[in-house]
Amino acid sequence: MSATPDADLAALRCEPCRGGMPALTPDAARALLPRVPGWALKDGPDRIERSFAFPDFAQAQAFAVRVGDLCEAEGHHAELRYGWGFCAVSFWTHKINGLHENDFIMAAKVNGLA
Repeated sequence: MSATPDADLAALRCEPCRGGMPALTPDAARALLPRVPGWALKDGPDRIERSFAFPDFAQAQAFAVRVGDLCEAEGHHAELRYGWGFCAVSFWTHKINGLHENDFIMAAKVNGLA
């Protein structure tokens, strides 16, 4: 893991991830989780997820677009689900079929958009 314990994850850039790298261990993922408030580990943990609440559909959609733009700029893409009053965001690193530090960096950046 490249981030120091007190580094602001949102200030870091995603590093290209190549297949064949090991995914974060469950302990390493749990250690990073407090640094991204509101997010939860899912599926073993193989992904990180958070749902954001909004007062209507238009604001949820606008947030989903901003998250999508951020993902495109960082080259690390989320799974987005949104509807009236919510936008759920999930990250995992497809090439390693699990979590990487990049997923936590992106979660921190998405928190900054909220």
